[in-house]
Amino acid sequence: MTKWTPRHEAPEPYEGNVVATITGGTIAWFVLFLAQLPFYGWFQDNRHLWWLWTCLAAGVLGLVGVWYVRKRDAAIRRHVAKAAGPQGDA
Repeated sequence: MTKWTPRHEAPEPYEGNVVATITGGTIAWFVLFLAQLPFYGWFQDNRHLWWLWTCLAAGVLGLVGVWYVRKRDAAIRRHVAKAAGPQGDA
């Protein structure tokens, strides 16, 4: 297994705009749900109704994800501000 051992340090994780990413994905799932609603009968007749409910479940879970990443982002900002401390008291 030594040939699979990494020989360099892992890079820092990328912290992009996570809130926007999760929000965009959640909106996409709700749009897919709404787009499929007019075809409810077809989905039911062809035993594909789970597609509709998958989109709804993903949208609801996305709302939980948006709540979570907003709280996480706020906590990271508080931590950074606390670590920086008062700059003008020197």
